[in-house]
Amino acid sequence: MAEATCKPVTIKTAAAVHHVGMSVASLDDALAFWEQFLGAPALWRELLNRPYLAKIIGIPGVSIKGAFVELPGGVILELLDYEAPGKRGNPETTANPGSIHLCLAVEDAGAAWKHAVACGARPVSREGPVEVDGGPTAGARVAYLRIHDGTTLEPFQPPAARVRK
Repeated sequence: MAEATCKPVTIKTAAAVHHVGMSVASLDDALAFWEQFLGAPALWRELLNRPYLAKIIGIPGVSIKGAFVELPGGVILELLDYEAPGKRGNPETTANPGSIHLCLAVEDAGAAWKHAVACGARPVSREGPVEVDGGPTAGARVAYLRIHDGTTLEPFQPPAARVRK
């Protein structure tokens, strides 16, 4: 990445998270997981093929099967199934640059972990959630699971004194 010349500004550059986009191999497979896991249908589903997409994405003539799923707290997860030649999945390891994980706050990490497994997620560790033993989230209970396309889902149960709803 080129050296940044960004200088501090007095205007607010971001007001809130609008959505998080996630590329998927199959929109149907991704929705099968998310709709079952969250217990709600997608808010919106459509074939995206408008001319502006090619301009912002940099793939001439691109078509994308897209859907919006509402996550707890109102953030939108945008699932994107690119109809593009040569697409391939990323390796299933969180150590790779560009890999992300989606962390969802839950009331009961064990119950969320079991539910995710029942919906098709694969546990990274068979023992389920573990307690964070240090740092700013000490006392929390967390686990990593692999969902569609090797994406990592992390149920996060805050320490008892810090539960946010």
